[in-house]
Amino acid sequence: MASPLLGEFMGTLVLILLGDGVVANVSLRRSKAEGAGWMVITSGWAFAVMAGIFTALACGSADAHINPAVTLGFAVASGNFTKVVPYLAVQLAGAIAGAALVWLHFLPHWRKTEDAGLKLLCFCTSPAIRSLPANVVSEAIGTAVLVLVAGAIFSKAMTANAPVAGLGPYLVASLVWGIGLSLGGTTGYATNPARDLGPRIAHALLPIAGKSGSDWAYAPVPVLGPFLGASVAGLVMRLVHI
Repeated sequence: MASPLLGEFMGTLVLILLGDGVVANVSLRRSKAEGAGWMVITSGWAFAVMAGIFTALACGSADAHINPAVTLGFAVASGNFTKVVPYLAVQLAGAIAGAALVWLHFLPHWRKTEDAGLKLLCFCTSPAIRSLPANVVSEAIGTAVLVLVAGAIFSKAMTANAPVAGLGPYLVASLVWGIGLSLGGTTGYATNPARDLGPRIAHALLPIAGKSGSDWAYAPVPVLGPFLGASVAGLVMRLVHI
């Protein structure tokens, strides 16, 4: 039953369950982790990426992209775009499913949390300073770093000198942790269109107690920015043969 599409679906589901889960754990009232802060959130997302990659690999995706921007970036680098649309579809579906599980897991806490904005942040990103052009640039830069460095980690130069096959998920998780710590404070570092859009759709559809709108005016930013940054990174990889 294992297949690349199942792997991308399951890997993205686990990514969002643990990633949005750490935000909910820190943000929602009466959680034992309430107020734990940015270090916990960035660390939780790094572990979420590691767990998502391992899950995707085990379920049949040798790529383990769990991110449409990564899929696009590597497609630009290779010139093969056949995986972009099918991977995007299952990654988005996995993100919606993962977000629904976050809602279910924290079910009593939504009603205890009065701030509707905090509830939305448990699902999707929001900028620290809303300036859509600057926000797109931030997302593009963060995603370009993600795709370019991930490409370097799995490049021939690295695989010839280190056991990347076993260390790869840990190295990519460290990369995501570093991006969050260094670049994440501007927009919340979606760097993944499915990570933001899937849970935003789930927020709009789920009967979350006391929720407000899903901020669709901002929704294009964490989609366009990552796709732009990934495309640039893919071109760089193609030019320098990473």
